[in-house]
Amino acid sequence: MIEDERTAAYIASLDAPLSEYLLSIEHQAESEDIPIIRPSARSVIRFLLTLNRPERILEIGTAIGFSAIFMAENATAPVHIDTIENYEKRITTARKNIEGSDSRGSISLIEGDAMDVLNRLSSEGRKYDMIFVDAAKAQYINYLPLCKDMLASGGVLVSDNVLFDGDIVQSRFAVRRRDRTIHARMREYLRTLTSDPDLVTTIIPAGDGITLSALR
Repeated sequence: MIEDERTAAYIASLDAPLSEYLLSIEHQAESEDIPIIRPSARSVIRFLLTLNRPERILEIGTAIGFSAIFMAENATAPVHIDTIENYEKRITTARKNIEGSDSRGSISLIEGDAMDVLNRLSSEGRKYDMIFVDAAKAQYINYLPLCKDMLASGGVLVSDNVLFDGDIVQSRFAVRRRDRTIHARMREYLRTLTSDPDLVTTIIPAGDGITLSALR
């Protein structure tokens, strides 16, 4: 975690509580060691949902449905969320969780490889007011051109877990060999985001790091 744990815990204690249904999914994720968005990231997303009032959201990386349901519950405008997942076991759980929620009519779970789905959605001319990326970290750089293409005017691209548990600041030789490809690609992603003339990007060192990128 990038944040000091005591500070993070204090800030989390001031945040709006989760619904009972989301609490049950959070407990499920903890018991099965499935990563879901951290409280600090939830706070940022809730703020964006209130500020920008997105009506069309794309999520890359459903996991077990927690974040899609969270966004649907906290939307301040009528919203529809397309969420992409490729891992069969998680698809089954996500579908069950989404169908059991009060937000099921607002969420479409799309099964398949993220790049394949993104290419299809882009070719269909889809546009989204908010795109939330929380999937395979080494693929963020590959998702970016398609995300930019589908981002509506005034929309925001949100990328979670970009600081790699703090290791992003380390030399590639200081991280585990098996993590070096992810490390290099995430660095490339952050350089690309922050230098892209079409985007204004800020990096927030909360949780495991989150970026917000808006089209100029």
